[in-house]
Amino acid sequence: MRKISVITGTRAEYGLLFWVIKGIHEAPELELQLIVTGTHLSPEFGLTVREIEKDGFPILERIEMLLSSDTEVAIATSMGLGMICFAKTYDRLKPDIVLVLGDRFEISAAVSAAVPFGIPVAHIHGGESTEGMMDELFRHAITKMSNVHFPSTLKYADRIIQMGEQPEKVFCFGAPGLDSIHRLKLRKKQELANELKLPVERQWGILTYHPVIHENNVKNYIETLLNVVKGFSEIYWIITLPNADTGSRAIIKEIEEFVHNNPEIACLFSSLGQLRYLSLLKNATIMVGNSSSGLIEAPSFELPVVNIGDRQKGRIRAANVIDVPTCDKNILETAMDKAVSKKFRESLQGLTNPYGEGHTSEKIVEILRTVSLSNSSKKQFCELNVEDS
Repeated sequence: MRKISVITGTRAEYGLLFWVIKGIHEAPELELQLIVTGTHLSPEFGLTVREIEKDGFPILERIEMLLSSDTEVAIATSMGLGMICFAKTYDRLKPDIVLVLGDRFEISAAVSAAVPFGIPVAHIHGGESTEGMMDELFRHAITKMSNVHFPSTLKYADRIIQMGEQPEKVFCFGAPGLDSIHRLKLRKKQELANELKLPVERQWGILTYHPVIHENNVKNYIETLLNVVKGFSEIYWIITLPNADTGSRAIIKEIEEFVHNNPEIACLFSSLGQLRYLSLLKNATIMVGNSSSGLIEAPSFELPVVNIGDRQKGRIRAANVIDVPTCDKNILETAMDKAVSKKFRESLQGLTNPYGEGHTSEKIVEILRTVSLSNSSKKQFCELNVEDS
């Protein structure tokens, strides 16, 4: 039986991995070794490990690595602590392969610890580019430490091969997070309103703003954003917490104060879970911020997205995304006016999602079941065939 250690460190990433985890757990030839770390274990970020427990997946290891700070020193120290704990976990569990998704520092620590053991790594969502995040560096480093690759688009697949990875180990099936849109029975607006205590008669807006690397004016940025949002008072704003990156606590402080002072137009959730979050995307009028879900999941709902700044710079986007360079009041207001306009919404009818149509997870599980893992510790750089000019 092939033992697969799946690492999850955040609520968002767990939602994207859900059907892959389920497929591994139910496959008779595979053994799921679920390792939970990062913000899942933090009460400050919603203690989302409870969602995993509720889903019924057995958790073999809980790795505490987050410090109660979001400074550069704290994050680097967390990575070191994570590597120590992952090393001990791999030594005990002896997985045949490690599966990770994305680009966060927790995942970088998990993959780095696997290298000395010679444990092959399978990586989902490699080859992408997010120039406004330190995760950009982690993602490509994870790619080079990985052996099997599951990019979400052909462009990203080409980029992985360009980095010297073996083409026969690159499998492009789309984004696994889209599977839930097709496999879950999403809530209707009235159902979701009752469940989350939201005003059903109002339009809904979603706001998620994550820290951006070297963004020195994060307090001013988030204050400006919230003031603009307040001006769209016909919309009720559902705000979700940012990731545990450098600068996140300054954002959280401003958001909590805003929601406390404006309960008639906004509410805050530390975590919604995959079903409720996707149901919210389905029933919302607009999404604002810099979350990757605005680019990956939102197109499937023809949802207008105002994407702020450089955090998602370099990622493939559909026509639902309106990019604004910074949190400038006038630029934001103009973009949001466009996003909620009837003309723009009508222009998105029939929109094709560049990240696929679902049915990705089952294909990933099949590759994990059958792919050869021999000689995984001896990687070769695959040279591209370049014709002489």
